[in-house]
Amino acid sequence: MAQGAFHGAVLRRHGPADEPIFSLIWPANPPNSSDVAPAGAAAKEPNVPTVRPTDHRLVKSTLFAAATCIAAVFAAAPFAAADPASVPPAPGLSGPELGAPRAFSFDMLASRAAALAARPYAPTPVHQPEVLEKIDYDAHWKIFFRPETSLMIGDTAAQFFHLGTYFRQPVKIFAVEDGTARELVYSTGYFDMPEDSPAHALQPDAGFAGFRLMRPDMKTDWISFLGAAYFRSDGALKQYGLSARGIALNTGMSVPEEFPRFTEFYLEPGPDGRTIVNALLDGPSVAGAYRMVLGDQPGQGQIMDITARLFFRAPVERLGIAPLTSMFWYSESNRFQSADWRPEVHDTDGLMIETGAGEHIWRPLNNPDRVVTSSYFDQDIKGFGLIQRDRDFENYQDDGVFYDKRPAVWVEPTSPWGAGAVQLIEIPTDDEIFDNIVAFWNPETKPQAGDEMTFSYRLHWTATPPVEMKLAHTVATRIGNGGVPGQPRPKDQIKVVVDFEGPALKGLTRKDGILPKVSAPQGVVIINPFVLPVVGTDRWRMVFDLKAPPGTETVDLRAFLTRKGKPLTETWLGQIHPDQIERLR
Repeated sequence: MAQGAFHGAVLRRHGPADEPIFSLIWPANPPNSSDVAPAGAAAKEPNVPTVRPTDHRLVKSTLFAAATCIAAVFAAAPFAAADPASVPPAPGLSGPELGAPRAFSFDMLASRAAALAARPYAPTPVHQPEVLEKIDYDAHWKIFFRPETSLMIGDTAAQFFHLGTYFRQPVKIFAVEDGTARELVYSTGYFDMPEDSPAHALQPDAGFAGFRLMRPDMKTDWISFLGAAYFRSDGALKQYGLSARGIALNTGMSVPEEFPRFTEFYLEPGPDGRTIVNALLDGPSVAGAYRMVLGDQPGQGQIMDITARLFFRAPVERLGIAPLTSMFWYSESNRFQSADWRPEVHDTDGLMIETGAGEHIWRPLNNPDRVVTSSYFDQDIKGFGLIQRDRDFENYQDDGVFYDKRPAVWVEPTSPWGAGAVQLIEIPTDDEIFDNIVAFWNPETKPQAGDEMTFSYRLHWTATPPVEMKLAHTVATRIGNGGVPGQPRPKDQIKVVVDFEGPALKGLTRKDGILPKVSAPQGVVIINPFVLPVVGTDRWRMVFDLKAPPGTETVDLRAFLTRKGKPLTETWLGQIHPDQIERLR
């Protein structure tokens, strides 16, 4: 099947309504594949961000593998060879045309970013918007990148994305070798397209929308950079899902969110077969230089070592470092919010944190009926991430987009980050096509105009975070009506059921004195907390009811299991919305 036929893919929308940013979620086996912190109580900020989802549907529906999916336009896999059998081996690639050489180093790139920040912001112009508007869904899927024109970065092939109605601002791409950079010269000859394609009307120097790096078989890619400062990888299970960004500015606030762009990329061979992506960032309030050392480890996922040097033009109220963007519609915890036939629909089911003091935290995600920002304060945090823990296909039943295979992303600081907070922003959604979850590190110090900041961290795109934890972990959170089965149910009570599993619980019995420890805000009553083993499994279940004062919007809970005064499990941080539950009853 020709690659570019996007059946089974989902187009995701990010960004403000007046200037949306799009990306594509590709199935586990797309066409042309080889198979054709101590964190405290959360603080809410009920401000409406510019990224709030709307009801406007931006994509076309199609049927794929008996599942209702979205046919989409671009990204992780579109522009490759028309047929896997026709792809020549990497050594035979002729490569694209390159421009004149110029000296390059990461320090030089950082100096350019500093110079940019000292001048007023000048956005990348959009040329020929009337032509780009015509390169819509139907026109785009007919455009194929010619693999023989791939750019070889060491042993890794880079392929490029065409501009169109969803990606209008071009980026510059350079090949770097031995301290010398040469720009990739755009040509329509890199793409196969129909004679009547509107893309033929673009100027000869139109430029590229982004790029992706290919695996050795030249059939699938493992990372793509496309749109603003977004990038994504497919993890250990080779399934695209959540995205990362270079930076987040004023996300989830009443002031407009900014979306700085990677405007230039400098690609060079790295050590041990890895690829180095140097990127220039620019936006109204900040410019920056990024050095990303990327490696794909078959069966394990991807590791990205990132250094970001940031130079601020203007004050920033909320700075987000290592931001992750994902989707959570519903799971076993809020199944009552959807009439969809699938049991669960989400890219991620929880926020995981390892604090500077070594506490392990799990915060299940919600789909609230208003924007909620939660802050978990810490000092020199060890790591955090948006994690898809549930890997059981039976809990999703979607063999078109395979939510059970979506990657987890773990952020590991490799330089001291000091004081700050992991901030989690949850935005209402009623569909899977909207990214409604954002998590990032928010430094305690707010940047001012003229400030410079440097952050280094490692991103792990994997199935399971690389965190050593002897404690048991949370495997499910369920919410329902309070009271006792068979008796009248009190309308002012909510039942919370949390399952734990792991080495610390294995082999224990009811006689071993396992106790639940549950704490709640003042005024919220915890009723009859108890714990019991789940028959036929190694899991233990914590059960309790809670009663909150009428009109309570949010209840933040903290719980774990103990034995002889010592914790057996990670800390479960549950956030319950009694008013929303009451309205949905």
